Amino acid sequence: MIRFPALFLALACAAPVILLPHARAADRALPMRFDLRHPDPKACGSQCRPWISASGAIVADTPQEFTNFVRGRDLRGLTVAFDSDGGSVIGAIALGREIRKLELNTTVGRAIDLNKGDDHEPFAKLSPRADCQSMCAFVLLGGVHRVVPPQARVMVHQIWLGDRREDPTAANYSAEDLVLVQHDIGSLAQYTIDMGATIDLLDLSLRIPPWEPMHLLTADEVRRMHVATDFSTVPAGATVAASPPAATAPPQLLPAADAARPTAISERRWAMVEDAGVATLARRHPLTVEGEEIGSFDLRVACGAPDSYDVSYVERRHALEQYPLPHAVSGVTISAGGKSAMLKVVSSQRDDPRGELVTFATGTVPGMLITSFAAIGNHSLMVMTKSAVTDTGIRVGNTGAMQNLPRLAASCAKALGDRADLSASKIGGLAAAK
Repeated sequence: MIRFPALFLALACAAPVILLPHARAADRALPMRFDLRHPDPKACGSQCRPWISASGAIVADTPQEFTNFVRGRDLRGLTVAFDSDGGSVIGAIALGREIRKLELNTTVGRAIDLNKGDDHEPFAKLSPRADCQSMCAFVLLGGVHRVVPPQARVMVHQIWLGDRREDPTAANYSAEDLVLVQHDIGSLAQYTIDMGATIDLLDLSLRIPPWEPMHLLTADEVRRMHVATDFSTVPAGATVAASPPAATAPPQLLPAADAARPTAISERRWAMVEDAGVATLARRHPLTVEGEEIGSFDLRVACGAPDSYDVSYVERRHALEQYPLPHAVSGVTISAGGKSAMLKVVSSQRDDPRGELVTFATGTVPGMLITSFAAIGNHSLMVMTKSAVTDTGIRVGNTGAMQNLPRLAASCAKALGDRADLSASKIGGLAAAK
């Protein structure tokens, strides 16, 4: 694959693994909406103050939508509560600057309607169980006073060209792309400083490539990077948020006739590869931790029992100063389409001549896990590993999978048909030979 300098990044809207109700997930995918919400006066009495709910994706038109929303309203001193997966770099910067110009405050939260049976617009309460992902973390900086409740999650990652974030290692990039992204990073750096946060926030974001889970800011990072100004309410733990499983719409596979011929295993796409006469669907991918490459892995999908596939995972890992080699990899899990499967680690040991840790894992996975991943559209396969030293999470795109899985499925069906045609005496003979 093409290697880029650390600055070649432009914002992707990847989201964490958080199983949302379908309605809320759909709302978060829509362009950001602004609503003035009022608390129930029975609950807050004379201390009641309205707030602004900001939920959805940040798009190019979001700053203008916000300008239209505030026009004719006196909103001084109010708080904007964000529940967003992020979005456009330029749109986020413009929105953050508009919030600062109006001297508004910011927090992470979502509105929950109350008194839905009343004729008037329902009151609402502000729930802190919300996410501010990707560029939303930078919009948050626009607030004069900023609060991150303990139950909220603020997550960051690299910025990336939006039309190539689903499978970034399979995409092509031009000099113009590089210029565009570096310009956006420069604008984001200046904005971060202008809003009173430290450049460490951007530095941390740029270390997390789009195929890794987003980084959930710890309490120390929120405090040290000045993401919040009220340090009594920042989150107290650190975890890693993974990219969400692909939508579970019925898979639509391309016809087998469109499949490519067998090729060598590649980092750029899934391809049919023959190994000892066995056809497999295979892909190679870098293994990284916060952008530092520590090795690579191969994934192979082969025929399994009816309604399933056999998956094998081969990893070669080397040590870095900050990421020493573990004694062994203890677990490998893959997930897609709302389903997951744990592979059995068959071996994980040092390769003495090269000083690498070589791990082999295999397992049988549900057919729907693979077919939902390879369906038409952009879908991802999440590969998680566990060890005593470092856990990893890599999101692998499906470039090439939708074209080649039908061919693999056809070969699997033929193998089953050939087996069904064997007489009992021939099957017995085969068993004896084995």
